[in-house]
Amino acid sequence: MPARARLEALLTRAWLARGALACLLWPLSVVYGTVIGLRRLAYRSGWLRTERVGRPVVVIGNRIAGGAGKTPTVVALALHLQSRGWRPGVVSRGHGRSARQVQHVDAGAAALAVGDEPLLLRLRTGVPVVVGRDRIAAARSLLAAHPEVDVLLADDGLQHLRLARDIEVLVFDARGAGNGWLLPAGPLREPVDAPAAGRRIVLYNAAAPSTPLSGFTARRELAGAVELSAWWRGEAADAATWSSLRHRPVVACAGIAQPQRFFEQLRAHGLTISELALPDHEPYADLPWPTQAPDVVITEKDAVKLQPQRMARERPGTRVWVAPLDFGPEPGFFDALDEALATLTPRTAAPTTP
Repeated sequence: MPARARLEALLTRAWLARGALACLLWPLSVVYGTVIGLRRLAYRSGWLRTERVGRPVVVIGNRIAGGAGKTPTVVALALHLQSRGWRPGVVSRGHGRSARQVQHVDAGAAALAVGDEPLLLRLRTGVPVVVGRDRIAAARSLLAAHPEVDVLLADDGLQHLRLARDIEVLVFDARGAGNGWLLPAGPLREPVDAPAAGRRIVLYNAAAPSTPLSGFTARRELAGAVELSAWWRGEAADAATWSSLRHRPVVACAGIAQPQRFFEQLRAHGLTISELALPDHEPYADLPWPTQAPDVVITEKDAVKLQPQRMARERPGTRVWVAPLDFGPEPGFFDALDEALATLTPRTAAPTTP
């Protein structure tokens, strides 16, 4: 396991309890909490100003650091909104990308240039996606190029207070608030009960709520697996593939925030795997698995950085499988979203029957 991945795993474990490492870091959490408190106060008092972009804005984010499931939530929201007649667009910072300027994400873009998650959002939903550290500039650029967009989804924008929002989708996973402390002693980016800047809807990417906040749960499981080249052609995963991979030596490779979650899901399907946990947003400058590995299973977030032509050239003896996530919030979540959006304008598309 690379050094960065080991450090991430160490902190993730420390954040689950108030142990020695967490206590050692706690004074820094006090400083961090003071800073974010003053920043929120500056926005509430008007010293710092929020800006509107002329469309309803739905922010998707989390209080807790690490992968709580924001990307699959954004995918589910975009697909649902399309089914209801909306024309959504997505703005994102684009973590891990090499450029800093505002950039439109095309389906053929390189993940290193636009970010792995924004590229995955573009491929999975087909909606316009624009990345930029300045979410306001990204939103305005998106709307200038796509004036038909009538609702904006701000991916990982919960702490980007300058962008005014109408709805906040607050995402948690089974970790809940961890040890309840702020970074770096705990996993919280801000207090778990911090006030919302818009109507708040809580989604738990877990079997049951993991904080005292009232909300909805979601189903998340692997849909199956599909070969890398077929995935790039848009072919769906097949659950029957698990049978062919059982009792074979399989390398499970994951450059995501919570790789153990992916490994556990693979084992639940009966696979015998060798774990290869990589840092979140791993760029895959070099292929990390052994040259003799016959089968490698990866996530979709990894797949956007691996082209079939490269695999054929550098690992001709390896079959690379992509295991997409089958993700779906309970119906009440979408009902709450539709109810909140029904009061917002402008709206250029009429609802359709789902």
